[in-house]
Amino acid sequence: MAIRNYRPITPGTRTRVASDFSEVTGRGRERGLVVAKHRRKGRNNRGVITCRHRGGGHKRLYRIVDFRRDKHGIVAKVAAIHYDPHRNARLALLFYADGEKRYILAPAGIEIGQQVVSGPESPIETGNALPLSAVPLGSSVHNVELYAGRGGQMVRTAGASAQVVAKEGDYVALKLPSTEVRLVRRECYATLGEVGNSEVRNTSLGKAGRKRWLGRRPEVRGSVMNPCDHPHGGGEGRAPIGRSGPVTPWGKPALGLKTRKRNKPSNRFVLRKRRRTSKRSRGGRDS
Repeated sequence: MAIRNYRPITPGTRTRVASDFSEVTGRGRERGLVVAKHRRKGRNNRGVITCRHRGGGHKRLYRIVDFRRDKHGIVAKVAAIHYDPHRNARLALLFYADGEKRYILAPAGIEIGQQVVSGPESPIETGNALPLSAVPLGSSVHNVELYAGRGGQMVRTAGASAQVVAKEGDYVALKLPSTEVRLVRRECYATLGEVGNSEVRNTSLGKAGRKRWLGRRPEVRGSVMNPCDHPHGGGEGRAPIGRSGPVTPWGKPALGLKTRKRNKPSNRFVLRKRRRTSKRSRGGRDS
């Protein structure tokens, strides 16, 4: 993937940095692998807003992605690389030898015409899916299962990969992109290589309208609201928060509060916790 800059003809193109989509080979979508999907727009089943700043956006069709990779031993050929509006990774369209077609997450470096296969006896090549017990130490993997047969749930974003660092007994230790080291059952499947489209981190929307196209409504800082609307609001001019730390509109602590349960059952599988970075150090706004 490559990115392209724009001549500053308009304010929206002055800071815009976008993908050039050079790796996308197929125009449109595979008709049998898309379904309609209702967009909840931040509402619950009663129509009440439970997640703010969502709504609008361009109409989408959901691509059915094969996260399980359960067609073991059947060779598939990469027919095309497609765009997916629901994720920042690309999709690889596979034509299996038995005639079935499926989408998978496109690994970095995959090429049209390349053959991929899944199963415990698969060769160690990018795009092949194997149980973690068969993956060599030091290898990079993505689309990792947490429970055998459920399908990949971890390491699916563009440019992400986990590293196999150790094997002991029934578990394999993975170093995740968050720097967390976690144990995963050895029979869980993962795909070799890293997810493609890693340059997406260098892109910039350029204008607020593109955010609206993605279904995100504007956010307003609490410090510019009135006291009746937000605990940060009120005061003359630029007033401080007036509390020991930032809070949500409902008075709950925000920006840095740990929310993971202390007695969560899966804590025993975490060998090393992830390195925490506060939202303010990443340039986040107050709630």
